[in-house]
Amino acid sequence: MRRRIVARPGAWVVWGLVTIFFVGLAGVIGSVVVNSFGVRWFDTWLPETYTTQWYGQAWTDFTLLPVLTVTLVVCLLVAGISVLIGVPAAYVLARRKFPGGRLLYLLFLLPILMPPITYGIPLATVLYKYGLAGHLSGVVLANLVPSVPFVILTMTPFIEQIDPAVERAARMCGARTRHVFGRILAPLLVPGILAASILVVVRTVGMFELTFLTAGPDSQTLVVALFYSMSAAGIRAQQSVDAMAVIYCVMMVILLVVALRFVNPTQLVARVKDDSE
Repeated sequence: MRRRIVARPGAWVVWGLVTIFFVGLAGVIGSVVVNSFGVRWFDTWLPETYTTQWYGQAWTDFTLLPVLTVTLVVCLLVAGISVLIGVPAAYVLARRKFPGGRLLYLLFLLPILMPPITYGIPLATVLYKYGLAGHLSGVVLANLVPSVPFVILTMTPFIEQIDPAVERAARMCGARTRHVFGRILAPLLVPGILAASILVVVRTVGMFELTFLTAGPDSQTLVVALFYSMSAAGIRAQQSVDAMAVIYCVMMVILLVVALRFVNPTQLVARVKDDSE
């Protein structure tokens, strides 16, 4: 007898809602992309004609070259400093057992789980008090708050996957701690460090709240410049704003593709070990 497969009503509802969500998302993104190439689009399904002049106008009017340069500098500085701080901290958490370790791990989770605006305003107040906000240094320091814990949480499972016997063998042969870390662990951790760096770059490019609260006129990243271009006073062609949004989306998609090329999302889940092990 053939078994009839009948989907439950709840499953149909879930798949229907998922389909509606993705169709709506595709419609919103598609309308922005189409409008960034359209000349006139009022009461028809598609624009009358198409052009690429809006991208050139957006590049000129919004001075995208300095904005992209600032975005690149901020991302590289945040990724580099986060790796320098986060990798040794992740090694300590992965290899050492000490009282309060789980509590410290929980504290590292808070900047990632909490909305950035909740701690962004007090953080920006402190940075303005000491004259750091409004400059590139303030933007970098603000973005380090969630980026360093993110590197720690990303690198911990990578370090746990390395057999501690390799380190013990090197120490038995007379290698010091810095030699073990620099010549043995570092080459093995290159994939993890590269993955963490790329993911930090992705987070920094998309981090609006912290950058918006601490950026000045000459330290705006692309996402903040996009917000100002939409909300600033004056008459601007909507097509040029949409062209700027498309540039931002393309950048984010490229970064995400590169990140997924070098990191497996399942590796970001740290293994929880029992105290008895």
